[in-house]
Amino acid sequence: MDDQQLLRYSRHILLDDIDIHGQEKLLASHALIIGAGGLGSPAALYLASAGVGTITLVDDDTVDLTNLQRQILHTSDRVGQLKVQSGKTALTQINPGLNIICIAERADQTRLNALVANADVVLDCSDNFNTRHAVNLACVTHKVPLVSGAAIQFDGQISVFDPRSPTSPCYACLFPPDREFEEINCATMGVFAPLVGIIGSMQAAEALKLLIGIGTSLAGQLLMLDARTMEWMRISLPRDGNCQVCGEH
Repeated sequence: MDDQQLLRYSRHILLDDIDIHGQEKLLASHALIIGAGGLGSPAALYLASAGVGTITLVDDDTVDLTNLQRQILHTSDRVGQLKVQSGKTALTQINPGLNIICIAERADQTRLNALVANADVVLDCSDNFNTRHAVNLACVTHKVPLVSGAAIQFDGQISVFDPRSPTSPCYACLFPPDREFEEINCATMGVFAPLVGIIGSMQAAEALKLLIGIGTSLAGQLLMLDARTMEWMRISLPRDGNCQVCGEH
């Protein structure tokens, strides 16, 4: 690190768990973020400010006026722009020394396999089960840790699925792909603006811990938040030996 980087990241370097060695790990790391909306906004902003050297944003959508109530990566003057380009502008303004890669598409399984294979951690900030299952499959295939978040109305949840651990479940252990789950989205159900900030920021925190190799991740745990009361519930998630994705089959 040069003198400017030492100054920029000095508050991290002061932490014994991070220090210069941990910060250098972040600078050499690659985070893949699927979705540049409500969850992806705070997640990307904190990963960029923390100094994750390469960040890939994947999203095929454009910035809409209705997004600005909660998607803090974007601004009024960028309505109509691709979200990944708007996101790159915001991240570069915060930390111009990073490599921000924009993928303006709804990535299919083949594309996700290629993207995940080159990442050190994946943050699923998408809003539909098909994408979540596709991301999970790619992460299990390439043994890349996955930080998964979701938020709707006043309810949020976050977990880590780490295929590097033989005891960690995957997303499909929790939501089997052959079962029907109701798709709900904020366009019809609404979402409390700070809720995505809370969950997305926690996704960034879990990703940073994984990249540096500190603390205990949420692998095997599901945290659920009721933002009406600010009460958290923690549930243990066992690995499903019969899981179609990560089980023995």
